[in-house]
Amino acid sequence: MFEFLKQLTNPESIITYGGLWLLLFIVFAETGLFIGFFLPGDSLIFISGLLCATKPTLLNISILGLIISLIMAAVLGNVFGYWFGKKTGEALFQKKDNFLFKKKYLITTQLFYHKHGGKSLILGRFLPIIRTFAPILAGVISVDFKKFMLYNIIGATLWIVSLATSAYFLGKEIPAIENYIGYIVIFLIIITTIPVFATYLKNKKK
Repeated sequence: MFEFLKQLTNPESIITYGGLWLLLFIVFAETGLFIGFFLPGDSLIFISGLLCATKPTLLNISILGLIISLIMAAVLGNVFGYWFGKKTGEALFQKKDNFLFKKKYLITTQLFYHKHGGKSLILGRFLPIIRTFAPILAGVISVDFKKFMLYNIIGATLWIVSLATSAYFLGKEIPAIENYIGYIVIFLIIITTIPVFATYLKNKKK
């Protein structure tokens, strides 16, 4: 089980061994299932765009097809998260912490949502943990579904297009960059995690 979970947090392993379908499932899970907060969404999308340029036979899909598929997975993931939040409601705030659920993540997302409103569904796409719990919280507080879908589609499109296309063109211009995937993943994790924990620590101090 440990080895399996380890592979699920390694973007290159996910793509190499699981292919396109596992890639889409991981993006769906990270944006729709509260147990998916530990999955490497940003780095996975970036690496898939990079490999689409340097190793096109690995995923066997064009960059346009990849982007459309990823956007659909991200949108559907948020819809599932919204539905889950609407069904469970306030019970989530009463749920005790366990290995797969941490209440502090939900509270951090709530504070982020109060600060940014509906835009959290767009901004949160670029922040780990927030993108997992934002659609769930939107369901809990019964955000209008039409408004939710608008933010959902805009956020998913901006998130996927910015990461996948920048990686794709970087791979086209500098093919040898694929040799430094490990460093790229570490860099992305650090950059995207800092704002989340800074927000949490700031509000915890208050």
